[in-house]
Amino acid sequence: MRLVHLDLKGAAPRVSYLEQVFPLLSLLGANGVLIEYEDMFPFKGELEVLKSPYAYSEEDIERIQQLAELHKLEVVPLVQTFGHAEFILKHEKYQRLREVERFPNSFNPHIPDTLALLKSILSQVIEKHKRSTWIHIGADEVFHLGEGMDSKNWMSRNKGDTGTMYLNHIKEVLGFITTQYWGLRALMWDDMLRKISVGALQGPPSLLGTAPLMSHPPAVPFLTKYAESGFEAVWFASAFKGTTGPAQAWPPLSFHLRNHLSWLRVMEALPQLAPLRLQGIVLTGWQRYDHYSVLCELLPVGIPSLAICLQTLVTGGFTEETKKKVLDVLGFESMQLEQSTCEGRGVFPGAEIYHMVEQVNGHLKESIHKALEEESAIKGWFSPYHRKHQFANPRNMESFGSKVLKLHEDWESFIRDLRTQLERVYYPDTVEEWMEENVNPYLDQLRDLVQDYR
Repeated sequence: MRLVHLDLKGAAPRVSYLEQVFPLLSLLGANGVLIEYEDMFPFKGELEVLKSPYAYSEEDIERIQQLAELHKLEVVPLVQTFGHAEFILKHEKYQRLREVERFPNSFNPHIPDTLALLKSILSQVIEKHKRSTWIHIGADEVFHLGEGMDSKNWMSRNKGDTGTMYLNHIKEVLGFITTQYWGLRALMWDDMLRKISVGALQGPPSLLGTAPLMSHPPAVPFLTKYAESGFEAVWFASAFKGTTGPAQAWPPLSFHLRNHLSWLRVMEALPQLAPLRLQGIVLTGWQRYDHYSVLCELLPVGIPSLAICLQTLVTGGFTEETKKKVLDVLGFESMQLEQSTCEGRGVFPGAEIYHMVEQVNGHLKESIHKALEEESAIKGWFSPYHRKHQFANPRNMESFGSKVLKLHEDWESFIRDLRTQLERVYYPDTVEEWMEENVNPYLDQLRDLVQDYR
C-alpha cells in the first residue's frame, strides 16, 4: 500500500480541492490516503468542543470517502490516542486528563476517564468510516510520560517503567478496537516502541496484530527487533514535505528524493527478515509539527515533491523515465532538483499557488529589503527619525518616491491575486495565518513607509 498523508491540523483544504487532487494521487501511483483530521472532524455531542470553526461537515466526510473510492484510494483515518493530544487537552474541559498539568501534550493513562474519552472519539471517527479496513492510532512522541504524579506513584507501586506503562495503555486502546470493530486493523508510529525491549513486546496479542509504522531510517536494527518480537508486518513512513523545518515554506526536492531512495534500500534488505514483511508505506506531508506550531509547506507547493517521491517508489528508483513521467503529469518542462525548482506553467491542481508562493519565497523579502535598506535617499533623507517627526524635503522624497510607490503597488496587486487563489483552496483562517507568517512581516514595512511618505 502507498498512502499519502493528509495532515489536516493545519491548512485543511476545501473538499472541492480534494476533488481535483485525488485523481492526481491515483495517477501518480498512490492507492490510499492517511487522513489526520484532528479538529477538522465533525465531532458531535459531548465532543463538539473539539471541532474547529471550519471543521468538515458529515457530508464532507462522506464526500471525501466517495471521491477516494472513485479513484481507488483506501482511506485510513488517524486518531491520536496518547501523545500529540493538544487539540483535545488544550480545552479546560479535558485539562484534568493531562499527564503533566502544565502541558497539553499527552494523556494521563491512569485516569479511567482518559480511556472513556478515547473510546468515544474513536467510535465517532470509526462510525463515519465504515469502508475503512485500517485505523491509525498515532501513539508517537508521548512527551512527559512518567513525569505526572499518578505515573510516579504507579511506577513505584508496580516497580514498573514508562515502557510498561506505555504498552498497558496501548493494549487497552487496541483491545477496544479489536472487540468493538471486528476485522479493523491498526497502525501506530513506532518511535516509542523502539525504546521497549523484545521481551516486553512479545506478550500482547492485540499489539502483534498491529503494524508498527517506522518513520526514519536506519531501520534495519529495529526491523530485526520487530521480527524477533513476533510482528508479522511493518510499514515505513517517508516524507514529501514538512520535515525540514517548522516554518519551511518551500520543500527541498533533492532532500525528499534522497529520503525515498534510502527507504528503497531498506526495502531491499527486508527479505532477510522473513516472515516479517512490508505491508505499506506512508508518504507523510506534515502541515504543522504539532497543534501549536506554525504552518509549513502548503499542499499545492508540495505536489511536485510528492510526484517525484511517489513515482520513485513505484518505479524503484529515479530514472530519466521517472522524471519524464513526473514532468508530463505535472505539465512542467524541466526541473532542477538541487535548486528545488520546476520550470514551465504546470497543469496540476494549485499550480498557480505553487508559482505565486515561489515568488513570495524568493523575492518579497529581498526586494523590500533592497528598496528600504539600500536606497541612499531613504537612508539619508527619510530615516525613522524623519518619519517620526514628519520632517523631510520634498525634493529628496521625490527622488525615491515613484520607485517605492510602484514596488508597493506591484506587491499589493500580486498579494491580492495570491489571496484569491488561496481562498479557492483554503478556509479564511488558513489564508490569514499564511499571510501573517509569510507576507506581512515584510510587506508591512513597505506599507508603513508608503503611508509616512504620503
